[in-house]
Amino acid sequence: MDWERMKERLEGVLRAPMQIELIPEQEWNKLVLAQQTQEESTGKSVVRHLDILFFLARENGEIRVLQAPELLLTPAERLLVELMVESKHSEERKQWVSYLTEDERKANILREWLLQQIDQAHSSVELPDSIVSQSSLYTTKIPLLLYCDYSQNQRVSYGELKKLLESFFEAEIILVPLMEREWLILGSEGLLTSGSEEREGDVEESAEQVLDAIGSGLYEMLANEWVGECHLAIHYPIKPAKSLLSTILQLRETIMLGRTFHVGSFIHLPWNLHLEKLLHLVEEEEKNKFLEQVLRGTDHVLDSETLMTLEQFFALDCNVSETAKKLYIHRNTLLYRLDKFKNETGLDVRTFNHAVLVRLALLLYKVTKRK
Repeated sequence: MDWERMKERLEGVLRAPMQIELIPEQEWNKLVLAQQTQEESTGKSVVRHLDILFFLARENGEIRVLQAPELLLTPAERLLVELMVESKHSEERKQWVSYLTEDERKANILREWLLQQIDQAHSSVELPDSIVSQSSLYTTKIPLLLYCDYSQNQRVSYGELKKLLESFFEAEIILVPLMEREWLILGSEGLLTSGSEEREGDVEESAEQVLDAIGSGLYEMLANEWVGECHLAIHYPIKPAKSLLSTILQLRETIMLGRTFHVGSFIHLPWNLHLEKLLHLVEEEEKNKFLEQVLRGTDHVLDSETLMTLEQFFALDCNVSETAKKLYIHRNTLLYRLDKFKNETGLDVRTFNHAVLVRLALLLYKVTKRK
């Protein structure tokens, strides 16, 4: 949706400077909760410090808001902005009514129901039978969530994307557009076993390895043949009729955690993010306190070379030989780097307790130092 054009029109009419920004969804929810007892509160806008924030859209764990100075808007003008935003949302919904294909019509019905449940803060509601039967959601599916970084003005054709995805999977899929730049993909459970005949005789792959391979292949195809950079999360097979809503929320959380703790990664797998999920719940003050206690003022030693060395060391289960091979360095060079880190920090990552402390510290260091 073209929010920039709407912002420019409002600035011209109300003669007030405005800007569009993203804030964490948790922060938005706290503001709404704190102001919901006020009579004039509608939940469509909130006051933060000296500004009014107008809800525009949810985007992958964040809220896109329109920010305007509170002192420059009268109550009537605030209501006018809320109505204009709602009008834009209504126009968007109307565009989904007259579809060219039956698939798009069904996808829109499912989309509207899912977004309604999310707006009402529901997390584990089963799908209505009418929607399940229309969209064939009784059978087990592999859910994927796609979040694209294309510009707001770029339009993506439902039909073209669905055709591209089905050519990749070589099977029919269910495609549901959710929020802006966010797409739900439901693939057949048969994807887990497709190609197993060709792999006969090889070591059997786990479900996680197969799903990882599916996600990696899909990401490469989308990045090269579609709109460029995107983020992809994949989940274990589910029964959509029972748990589609809760799965979407988990996939959104997976992308949020992956983007927060692993900048530069674009494929996010929930079974690889258990530790990150736990650390995300820790208060900022506690995160900084932990870093101070572990690193004890030796942050300067965490240069790019040291960070890369330690991350590879942990990724390869603290195996010195394998890490040296992965980094294309001699084993003695790696040992020198680890000894140097030990001498400067007092932490020997070749011991279990110190390895755990440093692993946690590295995750927290990346998210706190970037803020």
